[in-house]
Amino acid sequence: LKIKKSVEDGKALYTLEGRIDTITAPELTDEVKRVIDGVTELIFDFEKVEYITSAGLRLLLAAQKTMDEKDGTMRVRHSNDDIMEVFEATGFAAILTFE
Repeated sequence: LKIKKSVEDGKALYTLEGRIDTITAPELTDEVKRVIDGVTELIFDFEKVEYITSAGLRLLLAAQKTMDEKDGTMRVRHSNDDIMEVFEATGFAAILTFE
């Protein structure tokens, strides 16, 4: 998983490429934990994400919960059809905000 992070003016953007699975999700979780307290807007760009497992879904759920608790926003951008199928099948399509 390649992670490109941009944090500016209370907004964190993570541009991701590759697979979010049990091997790579902990690294992304650590990256998000480093900045989540200081941001009000959290964005994940999934344009180049090829695959996501339950480990990645747990990360997104935890991040969404944290952002909700602090009245912040979280969005997922550019999910491809395969990733959207996973979000829909797991019920995440109703929990997360997509662009």
